[in-house]
This record gives sequence, C-alpha cells and structure tokens, in this order.
Amino acid sequence: MRHPYNSVVLLLSGGIDSTTLLHSLVDDGTSVYAVSFRYGQMHDKELEYAMRQARLHCESNRIIDLPDIFAGSALTGDRPMPEGNYTDASMRQTVVPNRNMVFLSIAASIAIQRKAEAIAYAAHADDFGTYPDCRREFVEAMGAAIKVCDFAPPRLYVPFLDLRKRDIVALGRDLGIDYAQTWSCYAGGEEPCGKCGACSARNEAMAWNASP
Repeated sequence: MRHPYNSVVLLLSGGIDSTTLLHSLVDDGTSVYAVSFRYGQMHDKELEYAMRQARLHCESNRIIDLPDIFAGSALTGDRPMPEGNYTDASMRQTVVPNRNMVFLSIAASIAIQRKAEAIAYAAHADDFGTYPDCRREFVEAMGAAIKVCDFAPPRLYVPFLDLRKRDIVALGRDLGIDYAQTWSCYAGGEEPCGKCGACSARNEAMAWNASP
C-alpha cells in the first residue's frame, strides 16, 4: 500500500474501510486531514466514531454540514431501511444519489487550499454492485476531473478499489486496528442492528478473518 504522498485529505466515515485507510496512511508516515460529512443521515453515530479516530491519528479534522442536499435514500429516512446483503437488489434503497461526487469535490477544494498532494477515498470492490459512485468508472472519471480542476491539483488516491472488505479487514488486523472503535450500522442505535446491509457486510468480513 506504499504511496508517494506526504499529505492527504481523507474522506473519513468512521467505518471499517475509511478507518483502515486512515491507519494505513498514518503507518506510512502520511499527514492526514480528515473530512467527514453530516449530510442528512438519520444518526450521527458514524461521525462520533470518525471523530474518535481523527482526534487520535490525524493532523486535523472537520465535519462539514450539507443540509437539505440529499434525499431519496433509506439512509436519509426517505425509504424503508432494507435488511440483507449488499448483493440484494433491495440494497439500492441505501444509495444516496451523487453523494460521493459532492464529497470528493469538497475534499478537492480543501486539498487545494491546504496544498495536500492527494485525496484518499476508501471505495472497494464489494460496493461495485450497489453503489455507482464507488465503481471504477466513477473513480477514473472523478480522478480525471480533479486532475484538471486547478493549476496544482491533488491526485485521487483509491488504494482499496480492487480489494474486498474481508481483505481490508485483514490489512487492518496487520495494522493492529481495534474495529470495536468503528461503526458500520445504518440504523444507528445503541448497538448495531446486525441486519442491515452494512452490518451484514461487516459481520461477513469479520467472520472470514476469524476462520482458521
């Protein structure tokens, strides 16, 4: 996972994927500025975990509010929250339209202001079937746009794009990450629901890494 960047702006959600990317960057000696978003999601639980990680491992961090921009998703309360696996067609109810394009555009502006060399984004292969803004075509298009958006633009760094979540967890185990200090559940209760797509994907990745 070695890379040539000394400073990056990281999209940090508080979940397994972005937290593992944070630890990987810090392990490489990279200076990380974390950006998280309050975008109308039904709870702030993931942001609480993101801030815990950021306070421990980042040069600095911020939460950006994007009120009344996104709608039409189970994550924003506009549809019923489906249960099951990411491979199920019902998981498309959790798509927040164009969310990551907006997030990456804002991160690009911050990276340019801070003269950061790259924007780090933890999209991975298990998301391809459900989320259009996690697919290779999207990543390549956004990378090309960011590359020409300024006189000295940052790069888009997406090192997990060909990895599955179980591979990311394996990397995190090697880095010594305590995944109890991350949050994945879409429901946002006191304890993870264990039934939503995010919980199912997390539990499968953990179980695969627990196998002898």
